[in-house]
Amino acid sequence: MARKVVITGLGATTPIGGDVPTMWKNALKGVSGAHTLEDDWVAKYELPVHFAARASTPALEVLSRVEAKRMDPSTQFGVIAAREAWADAGITDIDHDRLAVAFATGIGGVWTLLDAWDTLREKGPRRVLPMTVPMLMPNGVAAAVSLDLGARAGAHTPVSACASGTEAVHLGLDLIRSGKADVVVCGGAEAAIHPMPIAAFASMQALSRRNDDPEHASRPYDRDRDGFVMGEGAGALVIEAEEHALARGARIYAELAGTSVTADAYHITAPDPEGLGATRALKAAMFDGRIQAEDIVHVNAHATSTPVGDKPEYTALKAALGSHVDNVAVSATKSQMGHLLGASGAVEAVLTVLAVHERKAPVTINLENQDPEIPLDVVTTARDLPAGSIAALSNSFGFGGHNAVIAIRSV
Repeated sequence: MARKVVITGLGATTPIGGDVPTMWKNALKGVSGAHTLEDDWVAKYELPVHFAARASTPALEVLSRVEAKRMDPSTQFGVIAAREAWADAGITDIDHDRLAVAFATGIGGVWTLLDAWDTLREKGPRRVLPMTVPMLMPNGVAAAVSLDLGARAGAHTPVSACASGTEAVHLGLDLIRSGKADVVVCGGAEAAIHPMPIAAFASMQALSRRNDDPEHASRPYDRDRDGFVMGEGAGALVIEAEEHALARGARIYAELAGTSVTADAYHITAPDPEGLGATRALKAAMFDGRIQAEDIVHVNAHATSTPVGDKPEYTALKAALGSHVDNVAVSATKSQMGHLLGASGAVEAVLTVLAVHERKAPVTINLENQDPEIPLDVVTTARDLPAGSIAALSNSFGFGGHNAVIAIRSV
């Protein structure tokens, strides 16, 4: 029988809170993290989108000046979240050869890469810093967390667009079940609020253009949704074999019951309109976790607020859960914090764990006119979840046809 895996530590830095308690409080209140950008480059490059959702923790509140200087902002976020999760788990004695890291990103050190290009173009090759490569490489955040914690059982970096953070949790579960590690620090980090990614996503018609009302721009499932809001930050979870957690008397939030990943093989950016790959991922995660549709009381949906993305997820949920989908409390938390790209799945996993542990479903904001083609039971005010044994799902779907789902069960 596969090893049972539990969640014992949580960490996050997000647009609605620089730590887990603050984020959770605001997620239940329904706070928007989106604001107008004051940076000079918005006007300099005549960007069509003037707002985003920035993470709220200044790096120097957690990192030393030397540490911060040697890290891309995405790595800074990841280390901040990982340190909080590690402290929350309360692990004081660990076999470092049995401790692994699975920390994802969707893009990597984009600030470092593009700043280095500017330096090369304007000042020449001798002025490009020697730390440029380790700061820009996508595995920089996993490496930094591994170095920070002394994790020697592997430092892995899933890169699967907006499914990356959830796929990191999937990988962590596999590492423990297969006996390759006893404890894994899983997560995702992203820092792409930069003029080039904003211009690129805007060119794809993926971003909301509500420049005059950024707080109400992200509106998953709303009839008038027009794109996502760029976010940034990181989420982290400490997961461990149940026997390891019990032996040290750990506080256990929930069980990481099952996970799955699938691929659409349909289109590089558009989801399969029938949601077939997402349906398979949902069913596979429940099968992996020995969970029936009727056990699911809550879903933290991918729900990015794009015209083409939200409906296929509903189609998949309906196919996977059947008529029971009408009884499931669905939260679309990107409405509050925007889309954190490769970090979104990890942050939403943290929120899903808290929803199960605290028996509360967080809020979806800005749902003023629900799309009649998406008749989900969307949580618009914080809602109590049932007592007894319950389970929840967290979904992430990414460009390239990536689908990743995790299933969380109460303990």
